[in-house]
Amino acid sequence: MTEKNVCCIGELLIDMYCTDVDVALKDGANFKKMAGGAPANVAATIARLGGSSSFAGKVGKDSFGDFLIETLEQYDVNTNMISRDEALPTTIAFVSLTADGERDFQFNRGADKNLTMADLSEDQILQSNVIHFGSATALLEGETRNTYLKWMDKASETGIYISFDPNFRQDLWNKNEEEFVRLSKEAISRANFVKVSHEELELITNKKDVSEGVAELHRLGADLVTVTMGKEGSFLSNGKEQEIVPSIEVKAIDATGAGDAFIGAVLYKFANSEIDMGDFSQLKEVVRFANKVGAVVCTKIGSLTALPTMEEVK
Repeated sequence: MTEKNVCCIGELLIDMYCTDVDVALKDGANFKKMAGGAPANVAATIARLGGSSSFAGKVGKDSFGDFLIETLEQYDVNTNMISRDEALPTTIAFVSLTADGERDFQFNRGADKNLTMADLSEDQILQSNVIHFGSATALLEGETRNTYLKWMDKASETGIYISFDPNFRQDLWNKNEEEFVRLSKEAISRANFVKVSHEELELITNKKDVSEGVAELHRLGADLVTVTMGKEGSFLSNGKEQEIVPSIEVKAIDATGAGDAFIGAVLYKFANSEIDMGDFSQLKEVVRFANKVGAVVCTKIGSLTALPTMEEVK
């Protein structure tokens, strides 16, 4: 691949982080506003590492929307395709952290669900050689879901490399996991590269064994699959070869955004290096680098604020 932009499509939202130590959300009293949203985190990771990225999504025409756009611009992400909703406010997620770095969520959904085809610049998106679809909220009910899947079809038809991360959140789907699985399989069938967690793999494929689950994702259509497995590293498969690529040992403080940073690091390498996608040894080095980026993020609080520069990773 030649050096070009990575376009990330999906949600951009406010994370209201509980600053109280080791409490469930219901017990939290103090909160700090931060920028969030899985695909936005991916775009910021790519730019932070020195690559070119753009973000396409929708926020409210409010102060929170202003804050989010200004924040991404501070990370050198192109924000030309962020639309402003006149009716709905910017989406807000309330988040608390337990001692082991796990999160407790509550979402107040707003403008991110209203992204339409008319909101996006076809010419600008098609200038990218990678399009990343992050779906923490994108596959939920709303206009964004239709736009999301239509753009996956358009990217596939034009030969643009497609990345997909299902980014399952239990509270968002309200025990409607079957719908999540159905839509995720639709997206996977269109994707070249799929990144899932171990839990997401089992949910989508109904396979406890990682190799069997990954084989199912390949059967659905994915060319390249990574399964992030925390401190164990990441399982990598191209359908012919597979291997667990180890991570580095760190003291995890906050796992928020680590998976997004991982996929951002992968896509940074894909867009900015002469990677032979058929060379498994090169793909392992890409994943090794991404593991390190994700691990470094776990050593700090927040998602965007925890992103390392290339110098910090080295």
